[in-house]
Amino acid sequence: MKRHATAHWEGSGKEGKGNLSTQSTVLNKTQYSFGSRFEEGVGTNPEELIAAAHAGCFTMKLSFVLGGLNFTPTDLDTRADVTLDNGAITAINLAVKASIPGITDEQFQAAAAEAKANCPISKLFNAEITLSAELV
Repeated sequence: MKRHATAHWEGSGKEGKGNLSTQSTVLNKTQYSFGSRFEEGVGTNPEELIAAAHAGCFTMKLSFVLGGLNFTPTDLDTRADVTLDNGAITAINLAVKASIPGITDEQFQAAAAEAKANCPISKLFNAEITLSAELV
């Protein structure tokens, strides 16, 4: 499987602007700029998209891991926080809250750790990835 996305940029790094599009068209010329990346400007940014990708990948992997243990989650909600420091992504924190009938906290913690270690997006990074996992 291969997927693609494109970026278009006009102007300098600080004053310029650009847009991002994805093969699926979920993003279709979605704006990004210095302001949306380093300030509170309107638009998206690469780190936000990485956070979304990591949250989605981890959550789906966790569902598969749980399924392998014969558990079906009612709800899995994950937040990914990406830290950009001195031009590098230095840390990602995953925080998942889950409702899973019949699972013990020990089983859930092990499943969450396995998903964190083995989701394809986690394997991509050379950054510290931390995890907090809570049954609700």
